[in-house]
Amino acid sequence: MIQMKPIWKKRFLAIPFCGFLAITCLVVHEGIAAPTSTDWSSYGGNQFEQHFSPLAQITHDNAHRLKLAWHHDFDTNRGQEGIPIVVDGVMYASSNWSRVFALEAATGRLLWSYDPRVPGDTAWRGCCDTVNRGVAYWHGMIYVGTFDGRLVALDARTGREVWSVNTIPPDAILGKARAYSVDGAPRIAHGNVIIGNGGAELGARGFVSAFDGMTGKLKWRFFTVPNVDDEADHAVSDPVLHDMAWPTWSPTEAWHVSGGGGTVWDSILYDPVTDLVYIGVGNGSPWNYKLRSDGKGDNLFLGSIVAVKPDTGEYVWHFQETPRDQWDYTSTQTITTADLPVDGQVRHVILHAPKNGFFYMIDARTGQFLSGRNYVFVNWATGLDPHTGRPLFTPDALYTLTGRNTKMYPGALGAHNFPPMAYSPLTRLAYIPAQQVPETYHADKVWSWNHKGWNLGLDGVQPADMADMKGWTIAWDPVRQQERFRIDHIGPWNGGMLVTGGDILFQGLSDGTFHAYDALNGQDLFSFPAQSGIIATPMTYSIDGIQYVAIEVGWGGTYPLYFGGPYKHLTTTGNRSRLLVFALEGNDRLPDQAPHDWSPVRPPARFDTAAAQRGAPDYATYCIGCHGHDVMSGGVLPDLRWSGALSDDTGFYNVVGRGALTAFGMDEFGSVLSRQKIEDIRQFIIQQANRSWHGTTNGN
Repeated sequence: MIQMKPIWKKRFLAIPFCGFLAITCLVVHEGIAAPTSTDWSSYGGNQFEQHFSPLAQITHDNAHRLKLAWHHDFDTNRGQEGIPIVVDGVMYASSNWSRVFALEAATGRLLWSYDPRVPGDTAWRGCCDTVNRGVAYWHGMIYVGTFDGRLVALDARTGREVWSVNTIPPDAILGKARAYSVDGAPRIAHGNVIIGNGGAELGARGFVSAFDGMTGKLKWRFFTVPNVDDEADHAVSDPVLHDMAWPTWSPTEAWHVSGGGGTVWDSILYDPVTDLVYIGVGNGSPWNYKLRSDGKGDNLFLGSIVAVKPDTGEYVWHFQETPRDQWDYTSTQTITTADLPVDGQVRHVILHAPKNGFFYMIDARTGQFLSGRNYVFVNWATGLDPHTGRPLFTPDALYTLTGRNTKMYPGALGAHNFPPMAYSPLTRLAYIPAQQVPETYHADKVWSWNHKGWNLGLDGVQPADMADMKGWTIAWDPVRQQERFRIDHIGPWNGGMLVTGGDILFQGLSDGTFHAYDALNGQDLFSFPAQSGIIATPMTYSIDGIQYVAIEVGWGGTYPLYFGGPYKHLTTTGNRSRLLVFALEGNDRLPDQAPHDWSPVRPPARFDTAAAQRGAPDYATYCIGCHGHDVMSGGVLPDLRWSGALSDDTGFYNVVGRGALTAFGMDEFGSVLSRQKIEDIRQFIIQQANRSWHGTTNGN
């Protein structure tokens, strides 16, 4: 269903001129430049990460003729979040477990593949699946960050490993075993390969590192939050952390053991216009602001965009979108730059739609707040200060200070998560994969550190019922700060956006379909059944005059893992991970979809209620991130309710306590949980399985 508001469009004269890369030309649309390369040589498609391509062969008139040109099956059926790149007719795509594939972009013929052999027992380090969002290309090399924290350079012709470095320094550990992981795409600036990391939910301190693209030598490192003792890290961030960030924190034991957070797990942008690198900083660790900082200070640079110099990492400016973060409102979502009119003059600006539900326009050179407005319903703030952009908190939102349990819009999954938004310099609209997933936060009053477990400082985060969960594509006018139109979807957790010079908007959805929409009004022009949920983002390229559109398919990430099985058809058909490529002419087809036999298996009828009650908190701390709030993993991982190991306490302990399935991503937890605690978790799962069994048609 589409809700439309009037939209105008004016065609601008295109004047091409050669740019700074041999494969790049520029088209100017009333002062707005965008590359017209037939390749898609970087993560965001152009230098400004607009996820825009000027290719215009596919239009409103012919999009309905799109066909599958070729497809490639991945060797894992976990979630896929990658955006492929195409350079000189070769496609480089990353898959789950940080694997890389080089394919002939016109035919899909496999040229080479690379497996970094990420150990299965590192899966617990990630909050949100062992995904990978993409690779980078520079001077004949492909760069990929691996889930276990390495940055690897590969020869683009052969896939041979040129160098590999560990991006996690010993001095970041601060005396505790942290949960660092890397799943974001590297970025290139002045020959430096820049990469961040994730892990704040399990305990981490954020930083960004830059390595020499030729040798892998560390060039600079910028920490995003100070260490608890205000000591020097011998990093470029030392002066600004001491002078500016440290006074916005208050030392606590929780901060000391959990690192403070601020991981940069996704958005990094190098902007050639300003010659600055923009870093999107994540949430606090623990989430609980009272425990983390005694309820004092804004906690810089959590929930911020930080601008640094590409050669040295030297701080230039910052803008904090969510001070006092206690909701997991990261600023790691797509950072996009564009030229737009502000108060009668064209300015180079940052456009940003972070988790917190507000859309920001910021001066890209200075960090000055220009305008902002909520793009979805929010109740944590009544608005933004018109001069500073600081949120105007509602009293109940500060739940860690009030002690009241509060249902927040948005919840921890945000109004916009990792799938990139797109911006068209033709329509001057931003297209946001928005959602509503409210949650009720329950603050924990007693702190304890959980190695290999989540460390939120909360008694729990209670998700809303399914009726309150929604998803849309919102076309947003950043100058007027208003919605132009929206496309309603059946639920949240949909894929990212691509917009083209043909005024076509491409998106994959969580319901397992891939679409082409009219970018002017949201009309659905084309739909394809992809046989699995889509959370990745499309890209486009042209070879021999043919425009192709590619999308990775594979259901996964936080939403299906944590919230279980809201899309019931995906839990019965299974997850299929593929790369699909479309064109106006094509004769490929997917294999017939055979349903998986995932019929419920009757669990043990008896369980110990008291033990199940004891096991529930440990399940929430150590298991819920992968196996779901309701012990369902949404079709991504095996459903624990029907596991044969439930009927055998020894077999269950061998898997959970001793790591019998480590190679498949299930680490051992016997080092942090006693055998009795693991047995209590088994009793809790049996209890949940029986509740589900009696609700199924097979459970009579």
